[in-house]
Amino acid sequence: MQKQLRRYFSEWGRPQRVRVDNGSPWGSTGDLPPDLALWLFGLGIDVHWNAPRQPQQNGVIERSQGVAKAWAEPECCQNVRHLQRRLNHEDRLQREAYPSIDGQPRMAAYPQLHHSGRPYSWSWEQRHWDWSLACEALSAYVVRRRVDRCGKIGVYHHKLYVGTMHHGRDVYLHFDSERIEWVVSDAVGRQLHRTSAEMLSARRMRELRVTNKQ
Repeated sequence: MQKQLRRYFSEWGRPQRVRVDNGSPWGSTGDLPPDLALWLFGLGIDVHWNAPRQPQQNGVIERSQGVAKAWAEPECCQNVRHLQRRLNHEDRLQREAYPSIDGQPRMAAYPQLHHSGRPYSWSWEQRHWDWSLACEALSAYVVRRRVDRCGKIGVYHHKLYVGTMHHGRDVYLHFDSERIEWVVSDAVGRQLHRTSAEMLSARRMRELRVTNKQ
């Protein structure tokens, strides 16, 4: 997915925001943002999650997928590659030839669709990916966890020790972006524990390895 997004950004430019659902690899609404989202934050791209089971929140895309299926006629395709070629052709046809906006194709009516105006290339990412943007975005999240019998909570597939005295309690986790630490508090905001966020680094975020225990 990251490789594909890089290719799209190289062609169309970085978007201001991407809208995603709650399936893999984007994670679940209300929890910590997954690897791909952290990487996008560092590129200066916001991520908006649709509410669960609310496809109408992304109605334009849902409709476009139906149109693409009707135009490409997958039942007539010999294999997946053949289908992809037809989808690519129909996609270009809809954007560049079909008179959908006052008799004009979308590209003519909205020339800004050619490029967002926000540059992207692999070399650009090497120079400009911003760790502070990713950390700032992550710090906006507060998530609830239940302490297990060993006194630990789960954080990005890792286990964070809180204390066995808190076994069975619901606690609240947030990220301190200035000190690069996880902070665990109770329901009224009293700090229970603070520890280094060792699984977080610029390199791990860019390589999508935050959730990797190694």
